[in-house]
Amino acid sequence: MSNITSDDVVDELRKVKGPDFESDIVSLGLVSEIFISDGKVFFSITVPDERAQELEPLRQAAQKVVEAMDGVKAAIVTLTAEKKGSANATETANSAAPHKGPAKRIVVEPGHAAPKIARASHGIGEKMPIDGVKHIIAVASGKGGVGKSTTAINLALALADKGLKVGLLDADIYGPSLPRLTGLINQRPRAVEGNKLETLEKFGLKLMSMGFLVDEDRPMVWRGPMVMSAVTQFLRDVLWGPLDVLVVDMPPGTGDAQLTLAQQVPMTGAVIVSTPQDLALVDARKGIEMFTKVGVPILGVIENMSYFIAPDTGKRYDIFGHGGARNEAHHRQVPFLGEIPLDPDVRALSDAGTPVYIAKPQSTFAKLYSEIADRLKSNLL
Repeated sequence: MSNITSDDVVDELRKVKGPDFESDIVSLGLVSEIFISDGKVFFSITVPDERAQELEPLRQAAQKVVEAMDGVKAAIVTLTAEKKGSANATETANSAAPHKGPAKRIVVEPGHAAPKIARASHGIGEKMPIDGVKHIIAVASGKGGVGKSTTAINLALALADKGLKVGLLDADIYGPSLPRLTGLINQRPRAVEGNKLETLEKFGLKLMSMGFLVDEDRPMVWRGPMVMSAVTQFLRDVLWGPLDVLVVDMPPGTGDAQLTLAQQVPMTGAVIVSTPQDLALVDARKGIEMFTKVGVPILGVIENMSYFIAPDTGKRYDIFGHGGARNEAHHRQVPFLGEIPLDPDVRALSDAGTPVYIAKPQSTFAKLYSEIADRLKSNLL
């Protein structure tokens, strides 16, 4: 079987029963959101919130039967949980009553929005380290368009240049940029060692992104639980180690991906990227506040697009203002890591798949990223 369909997956999942359920997980209406891309199958199983940890073997059993199917390269499965009284699935699974009528099945095909499903449980188990990874650093921003991804990859390269073994996880499920930043647009990771995913590698970095699993022009129209599922799988089911540092390029905002990372793994800290103007700083404050509330240290703030030097005259222009991020860092009593100027070459090189730290290692930009990496490295010792 080469072309796996949602119905094929559902038929296999009918073999899976919970430890005290009277029927299978499909007939009980617990399977939701089946998404298939390039032989990789994504879905979740809705269980009662209070039984999430207990039913982890159920998730493993479902993953195992799907991964055994011909043509399946990997299965990405998560438990999503509902509070008591929030939906029928909770009552169904708690009572293990047979499902009357056709099974409740939610199938998401490319290009169609997913219906609302249960919120994902944020409390399954304790924070567990990633095998072989010593430190995890999130690079985050409160809003898009501030150059966070460009900053993340150049910082990762600068840390690797210090002699560290570094990985870079692109955690932006909706708008992954790592394939284009590295020029690995049509590359796909292999499933190895018990169907774990093997990272791609370039510039001496270990790399993973949703953009390596689906076509660049395919939209990921997922709601929160599936985003959290994908981030969890990228943390747990990818062969990252051995690494000194895993840099995580976070999506904009303070949503599901950020919470999943903060609650799933022990983090060394977060780096906040902002442009100088007040509009960006408002959102950067939210990012600082969010990480602080979930107990993640703020390693520092970077002011990106801080100023512009005209190439013909050498005159400096503060296009977005200047110093706002430095002032905010001072106000919040967190380190200010540095200022990165605005330059068209940085954008062009990033789009071409060769970050400025690689393309122009003697440039001002490479020097600035190197200095910031030095400050970050001091937090890792």
